[in-house]
Amino acid sequence: MTRIALTSALALCLALPTSAQEATEDEGQSLMERGARLFMEGIMREMEPAMDDLRGLAEEMGPDLKRFVEEMGPAFGDLMGRIGDINAYHPPEMLPNGDIILRRKTPLEPEDETVDPPGEGEIDI
Repeated sequence: MTRIALTSALALCLALPTSAQEATEDEGQSLMERGARLFMEGIMREMEPAMDDLRGLAEEMGPDLKRFVEEMGPAFGDLMGRIGDINAYHPPEMLPNGDIILRRKTPLEPEDETVDPPGEGEIDI
């Protein structure tokens, strides 16, 4: 009986959580991880002036871009509604006279339009 109690007490003591060591930031990182982190920090420092310039340009162009989207948004939506699936078209072609055409990959079937003959007194123009 004492052996069972002793074994149980020993197992219980071993199962209790132990205090973990405090790990430093660099401990546990491989040389590759540290190199990648330093590389990314260097890129961020190099890109910071360009990002600041881009942020300034975006703030400067913001109102004009917003107005453009407000004006052209409905027209662009109408155009996309007419085009439908963009994959059904070949790339745009520019003709010698400057016109730009979009050709369908498979032509549409012609629609049967029945035209009523003009009635008496009507002139067909």
